[in-house]
Amino acid sequence: MSNRNSSVDEKRLSLRAVLGEDVVLTQADDMRRYCTDWHGDVTSGAVAVIRPRTTMDIQAAVRACGALGLAIVPQGGNTGLVLGATPDQPDHQVVLTLERMNRIRSIDSDDFSAVVEAGCVLAELKDAIAEKGMFFPLALGAQGSCRIGGNVSTNAGGINVLRYGMTRELVLGLEVVLPDGSVFDGLSTLRKDNRGLDLKQLFIGAEGTLGIITAVSVKLTPYPDHVATALLALGSLDNAITLYRRARRDCCDLMSAFEFMPPLALTLAQEAMPDLPIPLSPQYQAYVLMEISGSGLVDIDDLMQRFLEGVMADGLVVDGTIASSQTQARNLWLIREGMNEGQAKRGSHMRTDISVSLSQLASFVADAEAAVLGALPDCISVSYGHVGDGNVHLNVLPPAGLTPDERLDRIYEAKKVVNVVIDRYQGSISAEHGIGRLKRDDFDQRVSDTKRNLLVAIKKAIDPDLLFNPHCQINLDATFCKPA
Repeated sequence: MSNRNSSVDEKRLSLRAVLGEDVVLTQADDMRRYCTDWHGDVTSGAVAVIRPRTTMDIQAAVRACGALGLAIVPQGGNTGLVLGATPDQPDHQVVLTLERMNRIRSIDSDDFSAVVEAGCVLAELKDAIAEKGMFFPLALGAQGSCRIGGNVSTNAGGINVLRYGMTRELVLGLEVVLPDGSVFDGLSTLRKDNRGLDLKQLFIGAEGTLGIITAVSVKLTPYPDHVATALLALGSLDNAITLYRRARRDCCDLMSAFEFMPPLALTLAQEAMPDLPIPLSPQYQAYVLMEISGSGLVDIDDLMQRFLEGVMADGLVVDGTIASSQTQARNLWLIREGMNEGQAKRGSHMRTDISVSLSQLASFVADAEAAVLGALPDCISVSYGHVGDGNVHLNVLPPAGLTPDERLDRIYEAKKVVNVVIDRYQGSISAEHGIGRLKRDDFDQRVSDTKRNLLVAIKKAIDPDLLFNPHCQINLDATFCKPA
């Protein structure tokens, strides 16, 4: 085997010899889609793309890359938004994709659990579980492409966090290949297990910096065969927060989603999907997409009807519609998804992923949008997100007709302006997307010395040679790196 000082071509030959021609891609055209981020904004390169089929394949790949001095960037569905799965050193990194490790190993309805390989597409997992009368509640716009290992590695959020929690709350156990090629076998489905530290938590949200997740055991719930979905119009975002508090009280834990959108959301959705029916006028100040769901003896439709009668009688909701079929419910959710596509059609723009305390969400949006308007009066702010967990996506759209460099200048300035407001509210620059490479410098500026020391100590203990995703999440001190 070639050593660390071998050329890129020699390292490629060595990888193919050890792992097999079918496992290793080295041609630029074959590797391009693995080296380009989800939005197509960034394209890099890699020494190779490794496509293992088994955990043992990954062990062999990790050991081979370690011997060659190659860092590994693990990749699931490549749907991340912060460049966490995009290589940034083409001559020193490989991409290891989990796409071939996509088996569902087991579904146990009596145990309310499933064990699935990391490369399984989220939507396919949800469908297979639904066939067994069970439900896996993680729900994302990219669920037709994202993979469960990536969801776990980024601690993905989505629309059902309000009721079911982040991905972390849905994980019972993990199988992980470590930087030395050994395997942490923690695929237990036990709900209670106090035998020392819960080591799986180290890898959830770590974005592939500590280990490569190869399989996951997940928590299931009964399938919610009764679902009521409503699109509601309100006079202000403050009213949306009041409505949320009321819904939490009246609908209790049966409320599974509560999303807020601005009036521009309806316009953007129609720009992206001209044939999509928009049941409400875009004349109101705020919109809420609300869903309650359950199974068994609960009358969900009656609960939604009685709740809306009360809040409309009180003047809290000024207009609205309840889906009368699954198709209508799907169309209401397409407004939320189409809004994102509509923004993309207007060109590159600033995307944020912010969390603040629930009580401050409305005032944060008002202050942040005012700050953007003051600094960039020709740009448009689009704020939307998950009321129940304080997660705001405050995006900024530059005007049409700018050059690419001018758009980048607007985006950079908008980020600085919004980050100042986030800091004032003691919020987070990443609610659910992760840090990756895109937010690494912003994170680095805000992390305390104590937290930084802990993060570096954990990385040094598990991955002293910086084999796994070394430029992701946190800037590591140069003295940490061992010479090649």
